[in-house]
Amino acid sequence: MSYRGLQDFIQTLETRGELTRVRAKVSPLFEITEITDRVCKSENPGGKALLFEHVEGSPYPVLMNAFGTDGRMALSLGADSLEDIAADIDAYLDFGNYTSVSKLISFAPKLLRLLCCFPIRSSIHLRRPSCQQVIEREPDLGKLPVLQCWPLDGGRFFTLPLVFTKYPDTKLQNIGMYRMQVLDSRTTAMHWQKHKDGAGIYEAYRKKGCPMPVSVVLGGDPAITYASTAPLPPKLDEMMLAGFLRKRPVKMVKCITNDLYVPEDAEFVLEGYVDPQEDLVWEGPFGDHTGYYSLADWYPKFHVTTITRKKHPVYPATVVGKPPMEDCYMAKATERIFLPILKMVIPELRDIHLPFEGVFHNCAVVSVKPSYPGAARTVMNAIWGMGQMRTAKMIVAVDETIDPSDTAAVWREVLRYAHPGEDFVVSKGPLDALDHSSDYPLYGGRLGIDATSKGKEAFPQGSIFVLPLHKEQPWEGRQKALALLEEKKASLIVVVDEDVDPSDHSTVMWRVFNNIDVTRDMFTAGRRAAFDATRKRLEEGLSRPWPEDIVMTDEVRKKVSEKWSTYGIDHDKNS
Repeated sequence: MSYRGLQDFIQTLETRGELTRVRAKVSPLFEITEITDRVCKSENPGGKALLFEHVEGSPYPVLMNAFGTDGRMALSLGADSLEDIAADIDAYLDFGNYTSVSKLISFAPKLLRLLCCFPIRSSIHLRRPSCQQVIEREPDLGKLPVLQCWPLDGGRFFTLPLVFTKYPDTKLQNIGMYRMQVLDSRTTAMHWQKHKDGAGIYEAYRKKGCPMPVSVVLGGDPAITYASTAPLPPKLDEMMLAGFLRKRPVKMVKCITNDLYVPEDAEFVLEGYVDPQEDLVWEGPFGDHTGYYSLADWYPKFHVTTITRKKHPVYPATVVGKPPMEDCYMAKATERIFLPILKMVIPELRDIHLPFEGVFHNCAVVSVKPSYPGAARTVMNAIWGMGQMRTAKMIVAVDETIDPSDTAAVWREVLRYAHPGEDFVVSKGPLDALDHSSDYPLYGGRLGIDATSKGKEAFPQGSIFVLPLHKEQPWEGRQKALALLEEKKASLIVVVDEDVDPSDHSTVMWRVFNNIDVTRDMFTAGRRAAFDATRKRLEEGLSRPWPEDIVMTDEVRKKVSEKWSTYGIDHDKNS
């Protein structure tokens, strides 16, 4: 199944009972965020997609949480399940399908699908493309229902933009998803981090000394939205992945004011440029997918020269914060879809799980076929040397018989088979730009835990002890962790801040994955290990401030609770 754009997908969601239309008037300043956050964290995991039909200050409806469950994520890519997509890719990577003429003939129908990978570009049209039904040559970003998500955000942000750029003097385009803070009616900041393709293209234009054309798509076929987030190799067009997933080539049309091509069925297109010779602008803070605010910093400015759109467009957005949120399910799609490729490159790898608490880049659990001594370490080192996976801050390896998504089973194996002195591997290397725990940006300690059983004797049943601590002075978390280690309190000891409920295992894991740098915050003695997962202070060696947790204001929470019955959302307001 493929969709004729975002609104076709919305209709499918509604037909399947996966969409709630919110007809009450709502504010794009915090209110939509609070409603969506409650739905994402409801007892019904992920909740429904939300279409806010009446948004203060804008004539356009807002779509939220469209990808917010495993089922909707698969549906958005035209499949019954993410595993079905992975199986398709696995078949293409199975070279046994190409070893004889008879096998090749039987596999030919699947090979024909590869023709869908190539986008169709057109600059001449018999009728005006749907994304250019309305052309606004005096653009005003203030007419769009751009969200301000969290109280400490630096302003309003486009949170689901598809940013189209191209390498200078080529036709090779790139698409990425980079948040954009609105500065005024015609400019935004462009948050492409140093390790992103957009930043590399920007640098090429800076060296060339000329403006960089940029077009930003808001809304389109959901396969295109997903493809913009996928970890593809540099210079591989994301539209090829989108075409493969939707089993139909992406139709691209030339923009009005630059030479970029964008999907014909886009809801909005913001055309413009970034001038690399221009001074950078101050962007942020922003309540990010880590559950913390990413710090403000200097980024390029995007100038909007023209807006094109459908006659009756829908504005897509998302909100990120402490997991689980909608983006977790988009990351799960990447985990499942790209697993066959990882297994081809790393033969010892059997499965991988990126727990929501690890916010994509802070933890990976892998199951390993222990074909030879050190197989688990081979897998860890291979992952640390591979694309975006190089920033994985913690990798836990278990036997191939263990389901890596079974949290209880994984920690049981860690307690039985992982000796800190022998099986905890500390490595220094690159970290994600949003990691706040290391002493310095983009670089710090990473931990590999070999909990495979081959050639090891199982320990007696160990235990985990979590201590909430009222921290008043620098290093108190470290001191308490060391004291508990000396007392032999448990096999694994975790010191957290006093606001953490030790029985809330998900929050405890989230604090550990986000708040430790193992070269500073892990301590071992024999078969025991302790972690200081408390907030850190500048006096504890940091080169930058520790970010604030993302928390909505009591005023907004009260407002939403009082209005809840008007929203028409079918679960408890306190979920």
